Formats: sequence, structure tokens, C-alpha cells
Amino acid sequence: MARLSGKRLADFSHRLAVAGEAGVDVRRTWQREADNSRGKIHDDLQAISNAVKSGGSLSDAAEATGDTFPSLWRDMLGIGEKTGQLPEVLHRLSGHYQFQYELGRTFLGLIAWPVIQLGLAILIVGLLIVILGLIGGKVDPLGWGLIGFQGAAIYFSIVGVIGAALLAIVLAIRRGAIWIEPIQKLVTSTKWLGTAIQNVCLAKIAWALHLTLNVEMDLRQLVPLVLRASGNAYYTQHTDQMVADITVGRSLYETFLRTHAFPPTFLDALQVAEESGQISESMARLTSAYEQEARSGMQTIAHIASFAVWACVTAIIVFMIFRLFFFYLNTLNAALDF
Repeated sequence: MARLSGKRLADFSHRLAVAGEAGVDVRRTWQREADNSRGKIHDDLQAISNAVKSGGSLSDAAEATGDTFPSLWRDMLGIGEKTGQLPEVLHRLSGHYQFQYELGRTFLGLIAWPVIQLGLAILIVGLLIVILGLIGGKVDPLGWGLIGFQGAAIYFSIVGVIGAALLAIVLAIRRGAIWIEPIQKLVTSTKWLGTAIQNVCLAKIAWALHLTLNVEMDLRQLVPLVLRASGNAYYTQHTDQMVADITVGRSLYETFLRTHAFPPTFLDALQVAEESGQISESMARLTSAYEQEARSGMQTIAHIASFAVWACVTAIIVFMIFRLFFFYLNTLNAALDF
């Protein structure tokens, strides 16, 4: 399914914001975007353009496209449209998704070399299966029952299935699949990796608070939106409780405090901001602070992932060394006994 995300979504939001600030007719803007797109994205943008030309709202038309746009983007589009601050909201969305894109690039840059090494190790094992099968006939030094070209084909098929499963898990995490939520909660609650993930999520939550508190919005609607911005079930699991607390008149600080999911630094900043009446401005400063923490957190996550990949590479190498050592040792002993 086609979906706008990352750099494309940041650039798309920026173009819409600039067009809105320049006073370009919204119908013309969306038609131009549709004309410059291809495939499923073109169909969805054209549908939005047609809806706007017919007098419909942008937010309703965007919702009708399904997952073409992230839920947070659709929510904020509706807020910007209703409050008359659409260009400003789009500018901030552009900055947010640009930041997310840069975090992703940082992660990929740090983990690229270990992944290449793992790929080379897997390839070498496959080539070894082929070469030893050609040289030794029915010899199976690895003990896997995989010999020659047929054995290598089975080996690479298994590796491909494992790789596809890991990719499916990554995509499920990005799309917020329900079945991945227990894993998110467990990993986010751990000490080292969990702390890094929490810093990334808190940067998103602080940003969403800053953005939504700039507009007139019922707090019972604001809280679910802010929690969804984290993209993590560790925080969204508290949605019902927090909405109930807001309904009975508790402050934002009390509402966030009662979840026991937010660190003291976040809560202290929220309490001071709420008491001073400068909550939006304080959240802007907190966003900047947590964005720095998020960059550090992403580096931590990448280092942990790199270590895990290197551990896999090391395990493969050590396994190969011992298997080959014992194979040739047994071969030598058999020759001496003969």
C-alpha cells in the first residue's frame, strides 16, 4: 500500500504550507500535487483534489484515503483547517517529519556496516556449501544436510524467509500493528534500550503538546492525539485513564503523573508550565531538549542493534571454525585409523 512518510511527507507538507502562505487557491495546490504524483498516491491526491473542488473539507478527504497519510498528520490537518492556522500547522508538521527522517538516517548510517558484514558472512557460508559440495562430493562439513547447489538454494531460501519475517516486523512497528503492542510495551519498559526509545517518544509527545496547545481544542480530544504521536503502545495504553482524569477536572500535570509512564523531568516542566500559563512555550523548549535526547537515544538504539548484528556475525564465524575444525579432525583420524 502506497504511503507518504519521511522525507517525502516533510517536503509535501512544506510545499502545502508555502502555497497556503502565498495565498494560492487550495484547489489549485492539490491538483498540482496530484498531477506531479504517480500510482496509488496520485489516485489518493486526485480524490482529495476532487473533494476540495466539490466543497468538501481537506481533513475529511484525507481521512477517506486510509493510510496514505499518517494518523497524526491527518489529525493535525483537521485542527489546522478548523482553526485557520493550516499553513503554520503544515510548517510544523514538515519540521517534525524532517526530524524523524534525520533520526532514521542516523540509525541506518550507524548500523549499515554491521549489516553488510552479516550479509557477507551469510554469503560466505552459502558459497562454502557450494564449493565443498563440488570438491567433496557428498561431504557435509557443516552438519546441516546441505550439500552443493541444491543445499545452497535451501540455505538461501531459509535466510530469505527469516529476512522477510524481520522486515514484516519492522513494517508492522512503523504502521502500529495491534499485535506488536505487547512487544512495544515490554521493550520500552527495559532499562537501556527502553530509555532510548522513551526519549524518542517523549520528543514526539512534547512536540504534539506544543502544537496542539496553540489552538483551541478540547483536552479530551487533545490527550489521545498527543499519545498517538508517540507511536508507542507504552504510552497509548493510558489513553482511556487520562481522558477520564481530564473529564473529572484533573490538570494535565496530574493526568500525566497518574500514568507513572513519564519521567520527573517531563512532569516537572509540565507542572511549571501549567502553573505559569505558558505551557505551549514551555513545551516548545522541552521539545528542543528532548529532540537532543532523541538523537542520543537513536544512537544508543543503533549501537545496541549494531552489537546484536556483530554478535550474530561472531556466532556464525565461531560456529564455522569449530565445524570445519572437527570435520577435518575426524577426517584425519579416519585416515590414520585406515
